[in-house]
Amino acid sequence: MNASTYSYQLQPEKVRTEFFRLLPISLFVVAFGAAFGLAAVQKGLEPLQAILMSFTVFAGASQFAAVDMWGSEVSLIPLIAVVFAINSRHLLMGASLYPMLRDMSPGRRYGLLLFLTDANWAISAQEYQSGKRNLEVILGGGLALWLAWLIGTWLGVYFGGLLQNPKSLGLDMVLGCFLLAMALGGNKSPRTLVAWTVAALSSLAAWKWLPPNTHVVVGALAGGAIGFFWLEKKPGSEKEEGCDEVGST
Repeated sequence: MNASTYSYQLQPEKVRTEFFRLLPISLFVVAFGAAFGLAAVQKGLEPLQAILMSFTVFAGASQFAAVDMWGSEVSLIPLIAVVFAINSRHLLMGASLYPMLRDMSPGRRYGLLLFLTDANWAISAQEYQSGKRNLEVILGGGLALWLAWLIGTWLGVYFGGLLQNPKSLGLDMVLGCFLLAMALGGNKSPRTLVAWTVAALSSLAAWKWLPPNTHVVVGALAGGAIGFFWLEKKPGSEKEEGCDEVGST
C-alpha cells in the first residue's frame, strides 16, 4: 500500500465537537486523577514525577497499580507484567478499530491510538455498528479525557486532601455505567447479545478463580471468539443469492 492510498482525513470541526461531547465524563476523570496524584505523592513520588507519569502514560488503572507496587526497591518484571495485563485489552480494542483505520497512514493511525480510552472506543465502536465512521471521537474525546487526567493529577499532588476517596461518592461507577449504556444502546442482534453474555460470564469466572486483572482479557477474548466464529451475513446478501438463483434458471 503506497502513500496515495491513505485517503481518510480527520475533520477538525468534528474533532472539536467530540471534545465537548466527552467533557461531562471528563469531569469525573478529574476526580480520579486527583486520587492518583495524592496516592503517588504518598508513595514517595515527586509532584513533577506524578504529573509526568500521567502526561506520558495516560492509563489510570495501570498507574494506580504501578504506584501501589512502588517503593525504595521496585521489581521491574512484575511491574511490567501487571501493567501489560491491565492494558492488554487495548490490543483487542485497537484490532476492532482496524477496519476504520486501515486507510490512514501509519503515523496518523498510531498517533490517534495514543488517545484511545474505554470511553471513546465504546462510542466509536457503537457508531461503527450503525454504519457511521467516527474516528474524530478518538482524538477529540481522548484529548478531553487526557487533559482531565492531567488536571486531576495536578490537583491531587497539591490539593489531594480535598478528595481522598472518590469511591465514597460513587464516582468509580460513572465510567462503568457509561460503558453499559453504550453496550445497551448498540446492536442487539442475537450474535451481539450472545457475545456480551459469554464475555460477562467468562469475566466473572476469571475474576473469581484467576489472578487479578486477567478477567479483563479473558472476557474480551471470550466475547471476541463469538464474534469471530459466528459471522453475520452482510445486508443484501440474501437478495444477491436469490438473484443468482433466478439468473441461473
